[in-house]
Amino acid sequence: MNLPPRVTERAFARLAEIAEMTGEDKALRVGVLGGGCSGFQYDIRLDDPAADDLVLEQNGQKVLVDPVSLPFLANAVVDFTEELIGARFVIENPNASSSCGCGTSFSI
Repeated sequence: MNLPPRVTERAFARLAEIAEMTGEDKALRVGVLGGGCSGFQYDIRLDDPAADDLVLEQNGQKVLVDPVSLPFLANAVVDFTEELIGARFVIENPNASSSCGCGTSFSI
């Protein structure tokens, strides 16, 4: 069964920190675009909600997914990670058959 993506507590907490630092109450948009080294790439950025977005909300923080990207992100997990190479939002996507080393590109 295809479920919408799930957003971790850590990702929502980081989004709240970003809003506090910037003074802007923007949502995190998680989308999928054609291109990238494996066929598709993730588009993760701060944005304002559109009328047809799926809105995942917790403690006033919002994560947006547009209807075109939604099937590619079914059952995925949006998380925030801090590693030696830097801190970033990441997507654990069970639909991706392969991904590249940069973590932003994948294929189905």
